[in-house]
Amino acid sequence: MAYITLNKNNFFNNLDIIASHTKSKDKIAIVLKDNAYGHGLTEIASLANEYGIKKAVVRSEEEARSIQNNFEYILVLASIPDKPSSKIRYTINDINSINKFPKDTLVELKVDSGMHRNGINKIELRSAFIKIKDAGLILEALFTHHRSADELTSEWFWQNSNFKSVKEEANALAQEFGLTPLRFHSANSASLFRTDSFDEDMARVGIASYGCLEACEKLLPVLSLYADKLSSREVKKGERVGYGGIFTAKVNCVVSNYNFGYGDGFLRNSSNDFVTSSGVKQIGRISMDNSSFISESENLLIFENAVDAAKTANTISYEVLTSLKTSLKREII
Repeated sequence: MAYITLNKNNFFNNLDIIASHTKSKDKIAIVLKDNAYGHGLTEIASLANEYGIKKAVVRSEEEARSIQNNFEYILVLASIPDKPSSKIRYTINDINSINKFPKDTLVELKVDSGMHRNGINKIELRSAFIKIKDAGLILEALFTHHRSADELTSEWFWQNSNFKSVKEEANALAQEFGLTPLRFHSANSASLFRTDSFDEDMARVGIASYGCLEACEKLLPVLSLYADKLSSREVKKGERVGYGGIFTAKVNCVVSNYNFGYGDGFLRNSSNDFVTSSGVKQIGRISMDNSSFISESENLLIFENAVDAAKTANTISYEVLTSLKTSLKREII
């Protein structure tokens, strides 16, 4: 089976750069959802803890429970707990879900500032505060999510303005309802790198920490993917390779099969177009458990930068990384 290496020095380099933007590593909340963007949940949680990161963001209750010993604060984006936790906070994504949370749950209220996906509408703020109080929940923070922070348009400024007015109203409501001072956060990776005056309580940083945010060239990819050779054969000029024979050899060449296919997360849409980081061409249709390359190497570096790997599949690095199966061995180097 193919395997993954995780470069600790590159990861720490990225966190150093991020901390220079947040002005404190204590304001970094590393996003570990979906198996830490394919890097390995427990592996990255351990490295983040070693660096001194105290906050994490995950998708599910299960993810949070598995890494709770690594962090002081964990925010769950999409689960409702069976019982409260002193360390785990849970997201309210919809005003009608408030009564589903058990009493004394630590919660953070998501507000829709323009993405129109999850979060309550600004006009629902007072009603949400009332429902949260009636349900006996402990409201600690409000947050939002940018829809276009990675695009140089005015929408980023528009959403920041919307969220600023939410903060003002929420602070007034917190005082009215006798709540402790609230925290606020809105910045994802792209948003953080668009400002030199970050001033919120934390930034939720995912793709930048893994070195695949194209807006900053100093960030270094953390994950590299390798595969081992299964077999080799000489393919004569005019012979065709793989399912459907979509590759036809123009000259005699040696073709080898490697143990990485779409069953492991190699996007099938890359078939016959993919080129490895070292310039080796993939040929024919990517199969479930293996794929063919014009190579004789016993071991092949498939990619060391998911941004480059995404281009032949006409997708983004996020999909390339999160497609990598959890069963692949991951080694920290």
